[in-house]
Amino acid sequence: MPIENVPQPELLPISDTLRLRKYDGNHDFALSWYLDAETVWLVDGDRDLYTPELLNKMYTYQDTHGELYFIEVREDGGWRPVGDVCLSPDDFAIVIGEKDLRGRGVGRAVASALAERARSLGWKQVRVGDIYDFNAGSQRLFTSLGFRKEAKTEKGHSYILTL
Repeated sequence: MPIENVPQPELLPISDTLRLRKYDGNHDFALSWYLDAETVWLVDGDRDLYTPELLNKMYTYQDTHGELYFIEVREDGGWRPVGDVCLSPDDFAIVIGEKDLRGRGVGRAVASALAERARSLGWKQVRVGDIYDFNAGSQRLFTSLGFRKEAKTEKGHSYILTL
């Protein structure tokens, strides 16, 4: 159980065309997101592309420390994964892996839905461990939802939302 004593839903519907699907251990399709230098730069602040082993290690860690979901959009009657998101008591990490969907409201809808989930679980706050100073898109996203800078980090700041 990723969050102690809290069952994770298999699906979290966000809209008719957007949902979160619980991580099930299958993630080969996501490797292409982490083989993109721009995405890795925004996520990790470096240019070291992922290997299948590193992707597995990341997802295993997130899945054992929080609620890990794939972000899916409805297309042609089915659902297509376009990113991932992990909500944990210590960090909130989101990646829109499909670059053509960045800046189109997907991240905002997902982050808003998970902030609401945290509120329903009785959490007092949600924290983003690190948003790099060069990641203006993530800064805009989280500040638009009411997150504020909390503390300086090596490459940016942590952000916090009081619920």
